[in-house]
Amino acid sequence: MSTCDLDTYECSDKGLLMPFVNEYTWDKGFRAALYGVGLLYSFLGISIIADVFMRSIEMITSKTSPVRIADPTSNTGYREVQVKVWNDTVANLTLMALGSSAPEILLSVIEVVGNEFKAGDLGPGTIVGSAAFNLLVITAVCLISIPAGETRGIKSIKVFVVTSLFCVFAYVWLIIVLVVITPDYVDLWEAIVTFLFFPALVIIAYIFDKDYCSKKAELTEEEAATEFGLDGKSTLTGHDAVSKEVIADILRKIGKHPDVTEEDEAKIAAALLANEVSHDRMWYRINAVRGISGGHRLTPAVNEKQREIVDAIKTGMEVGSVVSLDSLGDHGLNAIVEVETIDGTAEAESDYIPFKETIVFEPGETSKPVEIKIVDDNEWEPDEVFFVRLTANPDQHCVIGKRSISQVTILNDDSPGKFSFAEPSVIVKESAGVCHVPVTRTDGADGRVVLQWEANNQTAVFGKDYDKNKGELVFNHGELTKNIEIGIIDDQAFEKDEHFEVVLTGCTPGAKIGHLNRTIVTILNDDEFRGLVSRVVNLTNTNLDMLQLHTATWGQQFKEAMNVNGGDVDSATNMDYVMHFLTFGFKVIFALVPPPSIWGGWFSFIVSLAMIGLLTALVGDLAGIFGCLIGLKDSVTAITLVALGTSLPDLFASRSAAVNEKYADNAVGNVTGSNSVNGTTFNVPAGTLSFSVTLYVISAVLAICLLLARRYLGIFGKAELGGPTGTKWMSAIFLGTLWLFYVVLSSLQAYGHITVDM
Repeated sequence: MSTCDLDTYECSDKGLLMPFVNEYTWDKGFRAALYGVGLLYSFLGISIIADVFMRSIEMITSKTSPVRIADPTSNTGYREVQVKVWNDTVANLTLMALGSSAPEILLSVIEVVGNEFKAGDLGPGTIVGSAAFNLLVITAVCLISIPAGETRGIKSIKVFVVTSLFCVFAYVWLIIVLVVITPDYVDLWEAIVTFLFFPALVIIAYIFDKDYCSKKAELTEEEAATEFGLDGKSTLTGHDAVSKEVIADILRKIGKHPDVTEEDEAKIAAALLANEVSHDRMWYRINAVRGISGGHRLTPAVNEKQREIVDAIKTGMEVGSVVSLDSLGDHGLNAIVEVETIDGTAEAESDYIPFKETIVFEPGETSKPVEIKIVDDNEWEPDEVFFVRLTANPDQHCVIGKRSISQVTILNDDSPGKFSFAEPSVIVKESAGVCHVPVTRTDGADGRVVLQWEANNQTAVFGKDYDKNKGELVFNHGELTKNIEIGIIDDQAFEKDEHFEVVLTGCTPGAKIGHLNRTIVTILNDDEFRGLVSRVVNLTNTNLDMLQLHTATWGQQFKEAMNVNGGDVDSATNMDYVMHFLTFGFKVIFALVPPPSIWGGWFSFIVSLAMIGLLTALVGDLAGIFGCLIGLKDSVTAITLVALGTSLPDLFASRSAAVNEKYADNAVGNVTGSNSVNGTTFNVPAGTLSFSVTLYVISAVLAICLLLARRYLGIFGKAELGGPTGTKWMSAIFLGTLWLFYVVLSSLQAYGHITVDM
């Protein structure tokens, strides 16, 4: 008589904690679908608890201490500034790297412990697979995400080189241990040496970050700001209140729009101010996770109308064929920079003569003109643009400012042109005396043109509030911008805002009046303007307070967790509602984690790390059983499904950092740092791992060589990210091919189609 064991069935032995119930009678296809959905859902959970973990790390690493700096203008002879306790490089390689890599590391540890301290394929495979995805795929995506004509270079190149070397060496050392010295097992001394590589990496990277190995010249203004933590890197936590002067300047740029409320102006101001702040990689990762889960964003939410005004203010650029280079900082040293042109809608040779030269700023020089010859073909064409890029000689101590690329517009001068007001509205204070109404000339600049204009009363009255109601404006040959000047009468009496209309009524035959042929001039009473500024300041500070990374109480955490977009319902999208519904349970559970404000973030750090460990154990079981049910080996499941699931937040974060930051450090610089830290956790026998690691090492070396080549070769734009479209895409395709090469060959070896003696 035969018996059957109901507790033993297909894939029932693959999990540490799962299956929770007996699945003997369940359909295999249904089980596979159930575990597949559960695996994807658990990735969302890991992303959300990683958000909490990152917030605790940010609280820890943002700790500051007061430092006295000499200040002759102060009564005490010094002033106190708050300086970060944690060095950025050390923080990136320790706590921040742990925050990014915690799921992969814990998965490996849990698998080993749950398997009676025998190594498996899932945990180590996930670490190698994640490292390959980070270095190859994320870098490729960042490469092609840079807008046309722009580049992003790594600023801390010495630190990047150090972490790149360790990124490769960590895995080479693993092969040496598991294949050469003690095949298939690790001695205690090997484990100790492996662990010591980690503090060695941190110390060496710190030394190169501080540049202790070379004699430095006197710090520039930018370097000094970085040295003392005053370089603007912030997550808008604990920010100073916005000054009235800043808001007043923004309001003048916004102008007077009938349909723009004070709330609109405050959101526009918050968006502009937040755009000026540089963020670290952790900020981008947290914001990416919140975007995925429908959580509260760390960027100001603006509607379409507000976005148009923000973009209009941000994208103002100079026009001309003579580019002026300005030098700021220490003018007592030579500075060598390279200037070259890049095609836009205008093409080299046919529209302008290409320019590529080295420019030397002598001691004391603060600006130099660069002349670029424009080709006059005597044919009418629409206005065309090209770009002029500025790069610093890598051997110099000088650095390039925020605007490294300038747009040059070639105006067609074979036509008298088209004339329009520069803005649909102009705002002026009553005490200003004169109002300047700018008129622009486009699509030609040939000859002398006379414009006729007139002013029409609305709430403001001619003779009482302004002193001219008609006149002429003369554009000479080649002139592109001129102002209509109208006197403003200050009657010293309190009045509400008043406005009048200015209209372009005629022009010299041959010239044309453009679409924007009328503008509204608003006269603000000074007292009312000050009141408006005060109100917008308060609203702006409220909007910026909503961008704070930390929550102070459990109540705030639950409120944020239980509401879509953290409570900002007006800015929530349909997808935010869908993702909030799917992740609601995770958000509420993880809101139980202590707020980062308690014990300087350490309490939250410990509890969230424990929760990551618990959820990672479930991920390991789900991945193992799912792979078993569909016929995937653990090593293949690890380098594909699990590696991608744990690395997607990093992908979104790096892409956002690449587009929005001035340098590439936060996009690709920290990828090698994180991979270096991952590598020190391998204490497992070889198996198929050695082959996979070897493939990764080969791919990593080729990828790093490509990045270095892009930095120094003009064909790539002399920058790690961006540059000419053709070579940008070629580089991305090359990196993507390396990743496919790694995945395919590793999978073929796992299934025995490739046999390699290691």
